[in-house]
Amino acid sequence: MSGRLKNKVALVTGGASGFGRQSAIRMAEEGALVCVTDVNDAGGKETAAMLGERGFFVHHDVSEVDDWSAAIHAVLDRYGKLQVMVNSAGVGLEGDNIGECDDDIWNAVMDANLHGTFLGCQAAMEPMKRAGGGSIINLASVLAIRGEAYALAYCASKGAVRMLTKSIAVHCGQHGNNIRCNSICPGYMLTPMVRRFTSEIGPEETQRISGKHPMGRMGDSDDIAHMVVYLASDESTFVTGTDMVVDGGYTAG
Repeated sequence: MSGRLKNKVALVTGGASGFGRQSAIRMAEEGALVCVTDVNDAGGKETAAMLGERGFFVHHDVSEVDDWSAAIHAVLDRYGKLQVMVNSAGVGLEGDNIGECDDDIWNAVMDANLHGTFLGCQAAMEPMKRAGGGSIINLASVLAIRGEAYALAYCASKGAVRMLTKSIAVHCGQHGNNIRCNSICPGYMLTPMVRRFTSEIGPEETQRISGKHPMGRMGDSDDIAHMVVYLASDESTFVTGTDMVVDGGYTAG
């Protein structure tokens, strides 16, 4: 542990697995105190146990305003402040296209990916102001930049998260509250969500997607966790309103 996040207090949504879990682990290793939240109690508690004395778990549906209030109060009651918000919770690639996407799919994806992120950003504002500033980190996607026919609602939701992030960054900059807001746009990473997706589409289509990355492979959750640590740290104090693309070159070609 190098102490890059010594005594910073973070809330990480979607912490039961994938980006959320690995980000919580890496932040705790760097000295942060971390509240892990998820609707998956077993996975969330497992992540919190990995953090030892540096973390705890709160059950939390990011699409519910009351759950946000409870999660924020839990952090403040335990640690007295909030300086880092990682909006990692979301739902994945539904295999929908413009011909197949119905209201149920659209609303479910938007509720988790966009509305949940909006509520998280909003909930972080006042605690971060009281703490003298902070860093909001939103998980978007390369599919916020490049479209895929089979991921209509997902592309739309992550594109909206990307622009939501920029609007918040401009607002906070103009108001001088020392709150930064950035998004991370992962390429295809071997998270549980992507593994489920690739099992559905089969090896040939999976290889096609891997081949879209000039590095010739998919990444993993640690690639994103390291970026989260950077954006949470004081090393990135002049970084706001940007998209940190971590994609093995997916969007380059």
